[in-house]
Amino acid sequence: MKLSSITFAGLLLALTPATVSAADGQKLVGTQLGTQCKDNLVLANAFDGDLTTCFYGLRTSDEYSRPWAGLDLGTKHVITRIGFAPSSESRSCSRLAIFQGANTEDFIDAIPIAMVPLEGPVPGQMYYIDVNVSRGFRYVRMVGAGGAQMNVAELEFYGNEGEGDDSQFFQITNLPTIAFNTPGMAQIVSKDDKHTGSQVYVISDDGTTLLSDNNATMKGRGNGSWAMEKKPFQIKFDKKKQILADAPAIAKKWTLINNHGDKTLMRNKIAFEMSRNAGMPYTSYCRFVDVVYNGEYEGTYQLCDQMEVNKNRVNITEMEPTDTEGEALTGGYFIEIDAYADQEVSWFRSNRNIPVTIKSPDEDEIVPAQSQYIENYFNTMLDALFSANFKDEENGYRKYLDLDSFLTYFLLGELTGNTDTFWSTYMTKERGSDKFVTGPVWDQDLAFDNDGRTFPVNDKSNFIYNYGSKADGMQNFVDRIIKQDPGAKQRLSFLWSTLRKHADFTPEYFNEKIDQWAQELDQSQKLNFTRWPILGQYVHQNPTVRYTYEAEVNAVKNYITKRFPKLDTLIGLVDVPDDSAVESVETDTDAPAEYYNLQGVRVPNPSAGLYIERRGNTARKVILK
Repeated sequence: MKLSSITFAGLLLALTPATVSAADGQKLVGTQLGTQCKDNLVLANAFDGDLTTCFYGLRTSDEYSRPWAGLDLGTKHVITRIGFAPSSESRSCSRLAIFQGANTEDFIDAIPIAMVPLEGPVPGQMYYIDVNVSRGFRYVRMVGAGGAQMNVAELEFYGNEGEGDDSQFFQITNLPTIAFNTPGMAQIVSKDDKHTGSQVYVISDDGTTLLSDNNATMKGRGNGSWAMEKKPFQIKFDKKKQILADAPAIAKKWTLINNHGDKTLMRNKIAFEMSRNAGMPYTSYCRFVDVVYNGEYEGTYQLCDQMEVNKNRVNITEMEPTDTEGEALTGGYFIEIDAYADQEVSWFRSNRNIPVTIKSPDEDEIVPAQSQYIENYFNTMLDALFSANFKDEENGYRKYLDLDSFLTYFLLGELTGNTDTFWSTYMTKERGSDKFVTGPVWDQDLAFDNDGRTFPVNDKSNFIYNYGSKADGMQNFVDRIIKQDPGAKQRLSFLWSTLRKHADFTPEYFNEKIDQWAQELDQSQKLNFTRWPILGQYVHQNPTVRYTYEAEVNAVKNYITKRFPKLDTLIGLVDVPDDSAVESVETDTDAPAEYYNLQGVRVPNPSAGLYIERRGNTARKVILK
């Protein structure tokens, strides 16, 4: 991927102790702005030209705590260079500090224009950063970095008066940058703490593409992940947006996954690739990004779809409150077997004690007839599952549960070694369909041998679901299918054996992908583990301490290399045709293409992966890249 001169790599070269020339524009003056100071080390010290004095910005304990110092320039200026010197007492307080430009006094529209890189300056010495942002700003500032107090001896801004344009912005690394500001720089203090009127920027394509929204809602998200120091977030745009060019969905809601307990920063990405290549009906979009939160660099995140009904997400019929009878009442429903269901508004506990959250229809739109229907229908499926007769295709549980999607979901959970596979399990029921379809795959931060309670997974003599965390009732649910239904066990072997024939479903394939993603993450992970210095520390359920990013990545690759043959033994391989059940033939290129996963479910907007392509009366297996 091409890197522009404004990325992190470029910043390393731009951070120099050189003198300022006329080409850098004029040194800008204006009204001094900033936050509360400590020990009378006042704001004016940052602008007095004296390296022996400093401004010590105070980080308080309240929700408006980020210290900063800046200028009101009076009119808009295009910033070309920034000079700064850390206090002689502190270098670390300036590393990864963000510089912002804004055109409102409260900085709600502030956008990053530069960042102090890892190879920060020597304390007490003046250094300069070249700025390559084309928009003009009236207000400029430096924000204290990464949870620390702000201790700066001098701060200078250079540039030329003018409106500028929107042709170039600052992108921290080769990854897209997502920056958001809440009104008043208020902290998001809980996963239900919503901040309407937030400003969100998405900067991509080496800083040449900008998406913005000045009335977004930011909130926290997650359950166990919210308890971590690096917080996960949800973005809700004012209007539906395609947040990045390669994202299939146009939607309001997007998630920022923190991956804090996953020191590879990519476990979810790997699991999603496996899901996509296994032909699951839907796999979440995901992209690595850098995040700036109220002027502070927060680290490497994973931008993902919100788990919701959408034609390019969970593609089922979206119900209306008036859908209360006949076929309209039969779907679509999106549910989650969820150990945390009792913390939700719209949920029920089944007749087998399984807790289920109703994700769609939404909690503020679902009506009693709909909630009663899906609860009753889920119980009907359970009654059939726990009946004595597995051979009754007409009335048995397979009438109500799509077996292939459940078994593929099971296989993926066993392949990733995810101990939470049946702690949280999504299912859909489409309108007019008798069957629950299992998926999508989600929440893989404990997968790939990252849970001390089950580590090492490959040493276990049985399937990992027997040892993992499960929602109430799910041990019996899975046992009934995997251990007690002979036909399901045979089908499991067939599905696994079929997948093992595919070139994009081998340990070598996934380990090569991991190497590619590690290279893609290289710049960002270095910044992330400076912001959050947790390498060599236990976080969440980490089973062992590793001291380098490379060691973390290699541990996952080693796990995958061993996991495939382990599952060959646990599941058993059987002979399958090389091309599964689909014959490759010449297609009618004039006919429109339709794509199906390997379970025969149509995929309207396929992403990369293995599919059956149909054109007219012909079909073939294809791998979409």
